[in-house]
Amino acid sequence: MSGAKFDVVGLGNAIVDVLARADDAFLAEHGIAKDAMNLIDEPRAELLTEHAKNPIITSGGSGANTIAGLASFGASAGYIGKIADDELGHQFMREMMAAGVPFHTRPLTDGPATARSIIFVTDDGHRSMNTFLGASVLFTKEDVNAEMVRNGAILYLEGYLFDKDEAKEAFVHAAEIAKAAGRKVAVTMSDRFCVDRHRASFRHLVKGFADIVFANEAELLSLYETEDFDAALRALQADCAVAAVTRSEKGSVVIGEGAPVVVPAEPVSKVVDTTGAGDQYAAGFLFGIARGLPLATCARLGHIAAAEVISHFGPRPEQSYKALAEKAGVFA
Repeated sequence: MSGAKFDVVGLGNAIVDVLARADDAFLAEHGIAKDAMNLIDEPRAELLTEHAKNPIITSGGSGANTIAGLASFGASAGYIGKIADDELGHQFMREMMAAGVPFHTRPLTDGPATARSIIFVTDDGHRSMNTFLGASVLFTKEDVNAEMVRNGAILYLEGYLFDKDEAKEAFVHAAEIAKAAGRKVAVTMSDRFCVDRHRASFRHLVKGFADIVFANEAELLSLYETEDFDAALRALQADCAVAAVTRSEKGSVVIGEGAPVVVPAEPVSKVVDTTGAGDQYAAGFLFGIARGLPLATCARLGHIAAAEVISHFGPRPEQSYKALAEKAGVFA
């Protein structure tokens, strides 16, 4: 878009991930819902961190993961999110800057710690997230960098921010700034339980602000309160111009002008950890949108990124997405 400094600006929960392997018995013992995002308090975060065996600690957060993935494709991207002035907050800032992503949100100096998600990954590759939101949701309208939002061709909003009223207000405020500047707004549903909690707000956001919507199958069905995938897809197509719905190994369904398009998933020799799969799919798709590519190509870029991230531990790329896309002949 004309005058845009950034291809995409992301706004979301700034979270540090603590990743560890576990089995189903461990999840049952600790009362952890499998393959879901469970909100927890700080004492439980400390307890689960203590019980995580040989953890990998890395910056995460759904929206931040997507922005890091965009940078790996070679996009220009910025990020807005709230950390605390503590060790994990400093780690988050260092890792975003190292990825080439400007991150200048004022840290919290008095209050809860930087957000943390303790993620237990079972042998089937599924991840069970236990998230202490901490400083991340103490995000207000005053934390929205209006200049950065106006300078982004696409504003990418993470649905997890809906869990606090002040953060939700900031979320809508940022969308209004983007719209007033003639920018596109992209929204990710984030988690089916998040949609359950805030369905009416999400429906309003999708119809009123969103140019691009990301959801997985479970989130889509929750959004429209149906078990009929095709009916939910029709409802989504009536509500927004462009959407991508991921369906794990079935690939994704892309909505634009005309009939929905099914795009197959990329092959993966072994699924190691599904953490970040949806985030990185969004990175590839948004990169394609920013470059004006056909929607099916955008989806393929999404699947290339998702295939890479689920083949290793952690929610962010270990290989260059740009190099992988070039190897796959996407830009030929």
